[in-house]
Amino acid sequence: MFTVISQTGRQTPKNKMKNIKVVAFDCDGVMFDTTKANIAYYNQILDHLGQPPLTPDQFAYCHSHTADQSIEFLCNDPDDIRAAQSYRKNMSYLPFLKYMVMEPHLKQLLKMLRPTYKTAVATNRSDTMDRVLSEHGLEGYFDLVVSSMDVEHPKPHPDPLIKILDHFGIEPNNALYVGDSNLDEIAAKAAGVPFVAYQNRSLSAEFHIHSLKDITKILDLEIRWQEDVT
Repeated sequence: MFTVISQTGRQTPKNKMKNIKVVAFDCDGVMFDTTKANIAYYNQILDHLGQPPLTPDQFAYCHSHTADQSIEFLCNDPDDIRAAQSYRKNMSYLPFLKYMVMEPHLKQLLKMLRPTYKTAVATNRSDTMDRVLSEHGLEGYFDLVVSSMDVEHPKPHPDPLIKILDHFGIEPNNALYVGDSNLDEIAAKAAGVPFVAYQNRSLSAEFHIHSLKDITKILDLEIRWQEDVT
């Protein structure tokens, strides 16, 4: 389902989208379904600490926050936090990559967008992002990748998006940000960047989309999609 509805409920003029120069994406929940990967990742840390597996509420927090924030959320005791951080930093993320599922049409979309548009990532992932891109054959598909390690304040602060705007020398209305969480919405709104809500109708956004293919409709691109083989 594709809707062109603004935050005020009015139709968003198509000509405004002619100014777009950069399309930026969140990672978890947008580029990949990372539910199983994140559950397995944090459950391994909790098991190491002798704690029970993630609850649904704990997973909801860890899905969109940084690893450091998630560890502090999961561990009340300072000693447990230190132990969890030490264990995490020595863990290999490779075993969890098999649980990540690339969203349909992602690679095709990126190929079609470039070089007309610049592409970027703004994610709260930290030291795992490079491995995620390389293992899934996405190296070279993005002109800029901003992780939580690249800014002083990660999402929901606007810093990652502001870094993208500064890097490309553009104004907020020259970018689109595709996200799926409340943190993404808050960051986009604070940065003044038009927000595309992916598979989450509860968010306030300029656009709500169900498929990544719908981004080409927002940009009014004539695309012939092939069967997704990724």
